[in-house]
Amino acid sequence: MEPFRILFEDASSLAIVKPSGLLVHRSEDTSRREEAVLQLLRQQVGYRVYPVHRLDRATSGILLFAKTPLSAAYLGKEFAAHRVQKSYLAVARGWPPTCLVIDDPLADLDAPHTPRQSAVTELERLATIELPLAIDGLSRARYSLLHLQPQSGRRHQLRRHLKHINHPLIGDTVYGRGAHNRYFREHYACPRLLLHHARLAWKAEDGTACSVRAPVDSMWHKVLEAFAWEQAYRDWSWCT
Repeated sequence: MEPFRILFEDASSLAIVKPSGLLVHRSEDTSRREEAVLQLLRQQVGYRVYPVHRLDRATSGILLFAKTPLSAAYLGKEFAAHRVQKSYLAVARGWPPTCLVIDDPLADLDAPHTPRQSAVTELERLATIELPLAIDGLSRARYSLLHLQPQSGRRHQLRRHLKHINHPLIGDTVYGRGAHNRYFREHYACPRLLLHHARLAWKAEDGTACSVRAPVDSMWHKVLEAFAWEQAYRDWSWCT
């Protein structure tokens, strides 16, 4: 496996690009033999790093790590207090509104019988396409390029919120639509979830404003090119 691309590094933190399909760290539910970002990154840089947030296995993009336990505690509090700004790119089925705030409390997936917790996601539609194809009972297939900003950090929040508004993400095998996922696999050789953590902004312990961006990978570019969304992606990248 190729080394992780390092986007940012200072005395207390390190930001990298996580590829789709890789766990952030092993758990009781995964094999001890399975590769995970945490172990691979420690081998790459030669010292201990501490995850301060997580991405789903299928999600690509920015991951931030602390270099010391004290920095991990500080950054963990910043994430918990929602003072860290996260921006994602996604491809969804259908055409949601141009701008939308999804305010839908979510149950804890590990404790589903506990009260639902507040969860808010801001959505901006960047581009659309309509294809003359009959998929999933519809006469035409519509897709959207989205910019998503979670204002809270619930597990699977973006995927669950997009399902809630009936515009599930492409490649989502849990909350998505199988017929659309198959279409992308067969026609664009895209078997993965199209959800990418593209921008992260936070304040370091000394008050310095930090911001990093992660460009999309080749599989994303294949879809952007096929749908003529490259300019919309470039315009968004420059504006954020």
